[in-house]
Amino acid sequence: MSESGAPPGDGSSGLGARAARGAAVTVGGQGIRILIQVVSVVTLARLLSPQDYGLVAMVLAVVGVAEIFRDFGLSSAAVQVPLLSRGQRDNLFWINTGLGVVLAGIALLAAPLVGLLYREPDVVALTQVLSLTFVLNGLAAQYRADRNRQLKFAVLALSDVGGAAIGLGVAISTALLGWGYWALAAQQLTQGLVALVVLVGSARWLPRLPDRSADVRGLLRFGWHLVGTQLVGYITNNIDSVIVGVRFGAAQLGIYSRGFQLLMQPLGQLRAPTTTVALPVLSRLQNDPARYDEFLVRGQQALGYTLVAGLGVVVAAADPLVAILLGPQWQEVVPILRILAAAGAFQTLAYVGYWVYLSRALTSDLLRYSMVTSVVKIACILIGSYWGIIGVAIGYAAGPAIAWPISIIWLSTRTTIPARRLVLGALRMLAVATVAAGAGWLAAVASTALGVVAEAAIAIGVTLAVYAIIALIIPPVRRDVAGIIAIMRLVPAARRGRSA
Repeated sequence: MSESGAPPGDGSSGLGARAARGAAVTVGGQGIRILIQVVSVVTLARLLSPQDYGLVAMVLAVVGVAEIFRDFGLSSAAVQVPLLSRGQRDNLFWINTGLGVVLAGIALLAAPLVGLLYREPDVVALTQVLSLTFVLNGLAAQYRADRNRQLKFAVLALSDVGGAAIGLGVAISTALLGWGYWALAAQQLTQGLVALVVLVGSARWLPRLPDRSADVRGLLRFGWHLVGTQLVGYITNNIDSVIVGVRFGAAQLGIYSRGFQLLMQPLGQLRAPTTTVALPVLSRLQNDPARYDEFLVRGQQALGYTLVAGLGVVVAAADPLVAILLGPQWQEVVPILRILAAAGAFQTLAYVGYWVYLSRALTSDLLRYSMVTSVVKIACILIGSYWGIIGVAIGYAAGPAIAWPISIIWLSTRTTIPARRLVLGALRMLAVATVAAGAGWLAAVASTALGVVAEAAIAIGVTLAVYAIIALIIPPVRRDVAGIIAIMRLVPAARRGRSA
């Protein structure tokens, strides 16, 4: 089969094993990337000021919206379509690249307006320099989609991990040289460049000139609806940073963004790649409703008993973790971190709905749903902003808590999903996380006098112990965990099948 055809497959019997192996590689790679992220946070927080972080966060919150238009949803379109010709792939490459160049030019011209929005002259030059990321990411978009389509998850993990590691090295080096916020800009550009080099080097194809005979109108329609959804989602997810920057200044935004970077960015790095695995698998299972539903339920369980469980640990040990990772001067981050952990739990449990929209090509429905829930979330954030950055964080968390049940109801009217199993499973996971986090927090409070390291260890230990006890004594939770273990056992089976 040609590189541009349908993804290679070994039949439906091996699909679960390949998905499990892909998930293991993806999560492993993102685990390393998160470790790099933690090192970045710990190190750079001691080399740079809240003002430095705030200035870069201001730029990224505004110009980052252009990244959505640069991709135009065409990466997901290229993965979701059953058959992609060489000509279509070439055309998509030139579309993404052209959009990246155009958006970089727009960012260059609009940079003074960004400076006026925040009343910060330093963000003008920052915006102009960071506009280069549009070009880098535009060039990489279809290479990344091709690796995803071919289930080359190890290459995707390498591009992410390599970019993050080398980018961190550049950031630390330039920060030590006194570059200030420019060190963070150098980190962003380095990550994009390294990822591009890895993806191009592994793909073994170069784009030809555009092919007029290769029709991409269907892919553009898919992408148009998806880009609308992503635009709405981006505005909703970044309105909090814009409001904090405009109303409370760069220093307060630096504090708020530290909490966000410490938690939500690593969470997104773990959660987003699950779509890399789920989308090609679910797209193949559309004609097998029983296996499709089972994959959704198992996917939610895997997210709930890993990522949501981890968020419970963050809630329990937020005080000592901030002191250890950022230093005592960042204690204002503690309540923000706890509130954002609650937001992350609801976002994570609702993530399987996003898989359904994409795998069944319901991007127009996803756009309408996103527009409705974005209004709710923005209203919550605006109301919360009257109480400072803590209120903004509460509003940010309230949005997904309200949107999650709406998502289940909306999807149930558009397609068939195991709604009852998903809802009951999510409630069960939230209840377990709440009990475990509460016990861990009480243990942390009781051990404050022992020092931050001991306090963190005790809080984390108690939280995990409560999780384990609940998994042993509560039958539904025990069955959930057994299902996840069954998925994990597919990984060595996939490896044996590959080597056979």
